Amino acid sequence: MRDYVITTDNNSDLPEEYYKEHGVGCTYLSYSMDGKNYTHGNFLPDHEFYEAMRKGSLPTTAQVNPDAARALMEPCLKEGKDVLHIAFSGGLSGSCNSARIAAEELMEEYPERSIKVIDSLSASVGQGLLVYLAQQRKEAGEDMDTVAEWVEENKKYMVHLFTVDDLFHLHRGGRVSKTTAIVGSMLNIKPILHVDGEGKLVNIGKSRGRKKALQELVNLMEEKLGRYKASCHTIFISHGDCEEDAKYVEKKVKEKYNIDTVLINYVGATIGAHSGPGTVALCFMGEVRITKKSLFWK
Repeated sequence: MRDYVITTDNNSDLPEEYYKEHGVGCTYLSYSMDGKNYTHGNFLPDHEFYEAMRKGSLPTTAQVNPDAARALMEPCLKEGKDVLHIAFSGGLSGSCNSARIAAEELMEEYPERSIKVIDSLSASVGQGLLVYLAQQRKEAGEDMDTVAEWVEENKKYMVHLFTVDDLFHLHRGGRVSKTTAIVGSMLNIKPILHVDGEGKLVNIGKSRGRKKALQELVNLMEEKLGRYKASCHTIFISHGDCEEDAKYVEKKVKEKYNIDTVLINYVGATIGAHSGPGTVALCFMGEVRITKKSLFWK
């Protein structure tokens, strides 16, 4: 079997330790805030990043460019390894397209090697869970073509359910109107969102009050699981500096389902810049992805 490496980007929101321990390559989107640029190596600690947002800082983000994607992949090729790259949703960012441009260039220079770039149609730990499951299959001995086929077939079953605490961050990114943000905040309305089958953000519901919104994530899991109900034993949860809320969701899910693997991690800065503090996302393999009118991620 030809040797290969699975790679991704930091919007998968997996712990840095995971990348190192499992040999998963990662390229990094960057962000700017308060007149300063932040790239991998000088990212703010997650808590500090969200505290800055709470105090009024308004970060902006930049996608991975082809040169950065090339810098991730080329060393693998030079080592005689193929590359399977699982990218952040192309419906939310141009990073996947940058990876494809880099792959095309590199394949001309290294015709004996193979690079496959897959649009995960996923974000945050939904993307991370897809990477995790793909890496499990690699470590079990599956070749790159087999793993790539599995990812392409199963990415449509990666369910994302999440809520945000502050509608104004969604308004700033063009996802809800100013009126919706003002009225929703006055009435303590919390939106329930999803990443649809095209990898775009959609609003699928709302709850009044934080606890009800968190509980609704758990309630929706029931209808999303479908035929995966008996086989879903792994959930990934990400949060915008609200770990206790993430643990509450974990507790409620475990009360209903036979879950034996849970990963809880921060929503990284390059997604958190758009979703804001207080975001909680619950991701798992399920049968149903709802497609409604998309909210555009700028």
